[in-house]
Amino acid sequence: MKYRISTEQGDVIVDSDVIATYAGTVAMECYGIVGMSSVSMKDGLSKLLKREHLANGINVTIEDNKISMDFHVIVSLGVSIAAVTETLIETVKYKVEEFTGAEIERINVYVEGVRATD
Repeated sequence: MKYRISTEQGDVIVDSDVIATYAGTVAMECYGIVGMSSVSMKDGLSKLLKREHLANGINVTIEDNKISMDFHVIVSLGVSIAAVTETLIETVKYKVEEFTGAEIERINVYVEGVRATD
């Protein structure tokens, strides 16, 4: 799926993978987020993704030039999940809308695990 920006000079097409990568980078800057998670549908196990594969933990859908995202995250042990996810949603919504000029319709956060951090 692609997001389309129309200008006087022509159209700009932004691939959903670009949006997912940017959103993953923004999410990693949020306090309490340890990383993105890849969920194996075969056995239901979650796996912490390396920085270069952050987009694999985010599903981006674009309909009518509106963006929806599903984040699969691992949070830090001992933090408030509600506070961390609220910060994640607000930060990603603001920064991705600023980056793309698109409206963010929905952000869903799936907490796939917790991890102790140093």
